[in-house]
Amino acid sequence: MGLGRFGGGVDVVQYAARAGARVVVTDKAAPEKLADSLEQLHDLADVEYHLGRHDSQDFATADVVIANPAVPPDNEFLQIARRNGRTIASQVGLFFQSCPAPIIGITGANGKSTTTTLTAHLLERAASPRPYDKVWLSGNIGDRPLLTILDRIGPRDVVVLEISSFQIEQLTQVRKAPHVSLLTNLTPNHLDRYGTFEAYCAAKEGIFQFQPLDTATPAASIFNAEDEIARRWFQKYRPQPGRRCLTFSADDVSDELRAVYALPGRANRSNLAAATAIAGCFGVSTQSIKACLPDFQALPDRLELVTEAKGVRWYNDSKATTPEGTMVALSAFEGPKILIAGGYDKHTPFDKLGRQIATSAKAAILIGQTAQQIAHAIRATAPVSGGAAVQFAGSLAEAVELADRLAAPGDVVLLSPACASYDMFENYQQRGRMFADLARRSSRQ
Repeated sequence: MGLGRFGGGVDVVQYAARAGARVVVTDKAAPEKLADSLEQLHDLADVEYHLGRHDSQDFATADVVIANPAVPPDNEFLQIARRNGRTIASQVGLFFQSCPAPIIGITGANGKSTTTTLTAHLLERAASPRPYDKVWLSGNIGDRPLLTILDRIGPRDVVVLEISSFQIEQLTQVRKAPHVSLLTNLTPNHLDRYGTFEAYCAAKEGIFQFQPLDTATPAASIFNAEDEIARRWFQKYRPQPGRRCLTFSADDVSDELRAVYALPGRANRSNLAAATAIAGCFGVSTQSIKACLPDFQALPDRLELVTEAKGVRWYNDSKATTPEGTMVALSAFEGPKILIAGGYDKHTPFDKLGRQIATSAKAAILIGQTAQQIAHAIRATAPVSGGAAVQFAGSLAEAVELADRLAAPGDVVLLSPACASYDMFENYQQRGRMFADLARRSSRQ
């Protein structure tokens, strides 16, 4: 259920078909919208496609329904499956039930992609001898879907996963969790699905609830000491017999590591502290970490420097889909900043972001559904601070053109939308690529 336009369900179809199942793919999108995903499945002969709508009969008669993470648990068609006694499964649940290697799971509102990739980097580049063989990076990140790598993972390997709140909900249904679980932070997100911040936090907490405790492999629950919810959970889980609880903080990063770590801002030091805490669970030394840090590059769409011309630096932070993510980006730079923000409305509040823009940005160029909401939040602070200049653009191209006109030598132009991309783009990656192309083109003129 839910093939997805970008191949999110492709590995599920391949896995089920190769296991000998008769597979029915159902998706509300029309075939032309799913062309990329369907092309990846052209070699599978015994697959039926029910596209453009869902049929209740499919859910009433299937032996197993494998639901895409984006499908909420209370979906009407999943309820039909439950009423008919059908098994409801998920990609991430199937992986956890079959994976022979220890799993590291990283979740949070912000910083989880960088922390996950950095953790895999530190483990992969660690000096020998080490207590594991191969390192696998997957989950809600990267280009290696979970089920396509499952048959290549050995018991002496280690798997590093970025895990979303949607996937954690699916894991709790099968009472599974990673051996090592880490929370980067928690701020309001996905309130269009969860309704309240408390419900969102409850979904995230599942990553700790079913952790294997008495195990020969490294196991730990790791919390951000600078996050209020994480501190509370640390106190909650620390007394449990057999559970190893750790904390991390940006202040944990030593001067010698800071000297070789190129990513800007306190939030990136927090990401490094988190990755270091995990690496330590697997015996990686500080010297080994120091040796491999210079090779680590910023991920695309995450404070990525895309061009520098005429004294102006242009940064792509399209992955910042929450107000807090954009606040982190703004705090990473000294000097004048021109912010491009706005996008799909996930019903998150912009009050704190508005205050930070008003007090720390030279200008804000706003696009998308939330442009007026962000402008209102900025202007609410303006009588006190003087405020950032606020302008509106009907497209990203127009926003880049405005930014180019406003920018002076020494300025930073920052795409950090604080919102999802679905109102104007297919995904945040497309938004980031378009910004990078426009910025480079503008800087050549």
